Amino acid sequence: MELLEECETSYLDKDKLKKTLTIKNLPILCESIDTVLSNEINEGVIYCIWGQHNIKRELLEDGIQFSFQDCSHALTFSTTTNNDGSKIFITCKTVTDIQDEDFKESIKTFIDDWMTGIKKQLNIHN
Repeated sequence: MELLEECETSYLDKDKLKKTLTIKNLPILCESIDTVLSNEINEGVIYCIWGQHNIKRELLEDGIQFSFQDCSHALTFSTTTNNDGSKIFITCKTVTDIQDEDFKESIKTFIDDWMTGIKKQLNIHN
């Protein structure tokens, strides 16, 4: 399964995006994430709409990717920007085809919450 959301921006610096998207900031950035239980900069434990999960943060050339380390669907979500900083892209992927409609809907809610939080934190209006 793969979901893609995008948002126009006036200009978004890749370094600012990377500095903002930290494990420590996850509850501020996404209403679906309640708390950070452990934060080791690029690895941590969070409590979210799906319960407690180990999470890993990886730097990408144009942004950040987070992955749920103990998710049977290998759920990842990345946030990147294009070369001129005029768009944000959020991609959510799983390695399995998800049949459970409630779980699919919760993923969509998670991504909507993520986009809303990023736009708010980075002061993006569109």
